[in-house]
Amino acid sequence: MGDWRPLARRAGYLPIADHGLVGDGRGSALVGRDGGVSFMCVPRFDSPPLFAGLLDRHRGGRFVLGPDEVRESRQSYVRDTGVLVTEMRGPDGTVEVTDAFLLQPGARLEEDSRAGRGVLLRRARVTSGTVRLRVLVDTRDHRPAQLDPHVWRLASGQDAPPCLVSTRPLPGLDTSVALEPGEDLALRLCWGDEPRPADRTVEEPDGALDATARAWRRWAAQVVDDVPCPDLVRRSAITMKLLDHIENGAIVAASTSSLPESLHGTRNWDYRYAWIRDAAYGVFALRRIGLPMEAEGFVHWALTALGHGERPLVLYDLDGMPPPAEVEDKVLEGYRGSAPVRWGGAAADQVQHDVYGEILDCAFQWAATGGGRFDDALWEQLAGLAEQARTAWSRPDHGIWEVRTRGRPFTYSAAMCQVALDRAARLARRLDLPGDPEGWNRQAESLTRRILTDAWDEEAGALTEHLAGGGGLDASLLALPLRRVLPADHPRMIATTRAIANRLDAGGGLLYRYVPEVSPDGIDEPEGAFLLCSFWMVDNLAGQGRTDDAMELFEKLCRYASPLGLFPEQIDPSDGSFLGNFPQGLSHIGLLSSAVVLARTQHGVRPELSTHAWFT
Repeated sequence: MGDWRPLARRAGYLPIADHGLVGDGRGSALVGRDGGVSFMCVPRFDSPPLFAGLLDRHRGGRFVLGPDEVRESRQSYVRDTGVLVTEMRGPDGTVEVTDAFLLQPGARLEEDSRAGRGVLLRRARVTSGTVRLRVLVDTRDHRPAQLDPHVWRLASGQDAPPCLVSTRPLPGLDTSVALEPGEDLALRLCWGDEPRPADRTVEEPDGALDATARAWRRWAAQVVDDVPCPDLVRRSAITMKLLDHIENGAIVAASTSSLPESLHGTRNWDYRYAWIRDAAYGVFALRRIGLPMEAEGFVHWALTALGHGERPLVLYDLDGMPPPAEVEDKVLEGYRGSAPVRWGGAAADQVQHDVYGEILDCAFQWAATGGGRFDDALWEQLAGLAEQARTAWSRPDHGIWEVRTRGRPFTYSAAMCQVALDRAARLARRLDLPGDPEGWNRQAESLTRRILTDAWDEEAGALTEHLAGGGGLDASLLALPLRRVLPADHPRMIATTRAIANRLDAGGGLLYRYVPEVSPDGIDEPEGAFLLCSFWMVDNLAGQGRTDDAMELFEKLCRYASPLGLFPEQIDPSDGSFLGNFPQGLSHIGLLSSAVVLARTQHGVRPELSTHAWFT
């Protein structure tokens, strides 16, 4: 357990860092240190939220289980599990609330099949003194109805409305229950089939929690532990599993929508979808920490999604289809008043040429490490993407950061076209597949030379964001060694690393992605420091032989984790507070990747920053 701390709300909201994530591989919920479920989407990550108090404390809805007055609290996970414990002290006693999305008896998270039961179990137990426990269930836009003293239906007009089942009678859904030492109350929020009469009490909550914890521990035992900060690495792996749609391998970028990248700004996006670029980074990291099944599942999903349209998209919904159109919520005020709240993904309509390299790199890793094979139709699609990459690099696009201005000739996009051509050539040669491997290889080598010359700015002493000259520094170029476009110790990569460290420095080891005044993004607002970029910096330092500097930076970044070991998308450099959607998958992927790079360095293995030994 972490230290006891008083609650510190700002404008009525808990800090983003004061929340833990629970889920079952289909949906998820955030639970705050006040005992409140403040954001929950079921049955799927991208379902309309059942509770969204994190986005509007008055109208968003919440599910509170805690003392009437919380003096101080702390949270922890049951070790190596997705089971969360929140301890809260009230005026006269202490209560422990345990939260988990229950898993099927004997569930094996190692297998690519549904494990969740469609149940959030919340068990409150008084550990000292007496506690007047508040129970508040306020769902957004739903009308509850009491079926009997123990069962409430939380919605009407649905075929299978969510229901709340209690071990004690509840006279209403905003009530208090007095508990003595050792007494408990268990609540089961279930969705899917309405509870049958035999299920109208929460039977053996301890047994259900223990079975769920065992399933998590069995899965977590796969994760490598010969790495720096092994406990944090395991927690990052579990967090990635909590973001993994277990039925088909899609991994959502984050569990939330519209948490702001700058307070009171408009950089508020819906991240409950799956980005193709996350697939490539995720596959790379997950395989290296001992999770090949999750990596392969993501590859399968990405390659299947590729066949659903005329052109590859940047992001997809969980089914591999285009996400809903982006809309602004006209009701919710946003976290701490940061409107608008958005649902859906407009970025799917953007042109981003890096997608060619992301898909081909996923396919390459699948074949290189998993022995995957391509049927004629799939290889024809992949080879077609390589052909498109031959010319796409020269056309403007919206880049990895998804700018909302007119397109520009981004260096990172050209580099990922180089990756597409390189991977296609390697696949064709090694698997004797049809195509033009020699031509693809020549084009890839030509693009590498062009990046080194055309993106180089002599005055800046660095590679810059544009191929066509000019443009500012761009931290995404730190990823070029990871994608084997340039070696980390190439003189111009060393110079670029140094320039980014100096001029995109946010303090405390943090980096900005770019400077909006120099690299306009169409938003014209500030944002926080982007954590993934700092983990990329760790990898570059290690690749340049600066092992001590790399380890020092890695340890500094690890200290930004919440007491639960969770990372956001961005950090506010002024006070270390969390910004952006949470927990953010790419931040955890960055930590996993850097931990493996540093582990290899510590064992005397020079980090190659490559996707697989096929490069040798």
